[in-house]
Amino acid sequence: MLKVNEELCIGCGICEENCPFGAITIEDGCAVIGESCTLCGSCVESCEVEALSLDVEKEAKTDIADWKGVQVFCEFRGGELATVSLELLGIGRTLADKRGVQLSAVLIGHETGNVADELIGYGADIVYRTDHEALADFTDERYCAVLASVIKEYKPEIVLAGATAIGRSFIPGVATVLNAGLTADCTRLEIRDEDGALLQTRPAFGGNIMATIVCESSRPQMSTVRPKVMKALEFDGSRKGEIIDIDPAPSLLESRVKVLETVASQGAEVNIQEADILVSGGRGLESEKGFELIRKLADTMGAKVSASRAVVDAGWIPYPHQVGQTGKTVAPKLYIACGISGAVQHVAGMQSTETIVAINRDKNASIFDIADYGIVGDLFEVIPKLIKRIEERR
Repeated sequence: MLKVNEELCIGCGICEENCPFGAITIEDGCAVIGESCTLCGSCVESCEVEALSLDVEKEAKTDIADWKGVQVFCEFRGGELATVSLELLGIGRTLADKRGVQLSAVLIGHETGNVADELIGYGADIVYRTDHEALADFTDERYCAVLASVIKEYKPEIVLAGATAIGRSFIPGVATVLNAGLTADCTRLEIRDEDGALLQTRPAFGGNIMATIVCESSRPQMSTVRPKVMKALEFDGSRKGEIIDIDPAPSLLESRVKVLETVASQGAEVNIQEADILVSGGRGLESEKGFELIRKLADTMGAKVSASRAVVDAGWIPYPHQVGQTGKTVAPKLYIACGISGAVQHVAGMQSTETIVAINRDKNASIFDIADYGIVGDLFEVIPKLIKRIEERR
């Protein structure tokens, strides 16, 4: 609660002026706190005589010592395992080894086959498998109830999930049920040495800074991670692990939603995240016609076409091609950036690329700071020559 020391308060009114919610008034020469106060603390910082103090009770929601281990939700849809699940097992293995605990995987779906064995080969020590016909189609209610029940039963200290359409949809609900903190779109995860807390780093303020978030007093610590940010381990068929089949209670399978039909959009066919080579276009293409040149280069190289947010917003190319903080995160072997300035929001989505080639007429463009090879010139002159040279070599 916000407290006012009447002996120290001089009624200067600075706190009243600085309160963004109009919750403070000066009455009889002293500050009075109204009901609209949100405990933001701005008034405390502005009070020069230190007459205001913020007393926030911090109470551990659970006994932290009871929670142990790292757990990964492994997304299984349409008979296939999402690649982000294997990437999360990679970073999960690193975190679990640092903590000296087991790494578990949660597999929810129907007719999962030998996927549980595959998860063990990619680093899991234990797989909690819930295979039921009611889970064949994804619904927030069922998946949320099942995953939350597994977490409550086995009490992992860290829970990881992919920041996919499914992960973004129901993982916040799981965090709400568990009364746990959740950090979305993490790009880096580490263990703090002094107390074993999870350091969760993500872009903030439009990607202009990187914020590290810590949940010190509650468990589990939950994070969603974008695809292609982490690296999967090499598959090891000799690894041994335990598979625990969980039969969900009927109450967990109740849902007010019934899936009538699943239809894949055209955008689903544009999977730039799996491409080894990407040719990406930016504002320097000048118009939608500029992508004809980009597509020709991509066809010559057996690559796929991607783009920056600026040209997607301009309507030159559909959203599924977008790379960046508000688009997709990619990690191809080769990324050719054509007419892209190199804004931090775009770089956040492709900086894990093995080799980056930049083509830009502006020699001071930020993209050259991260490029392995840079070509300063007009892309409408450079790309045709590049296409000709590639065709000659072939």
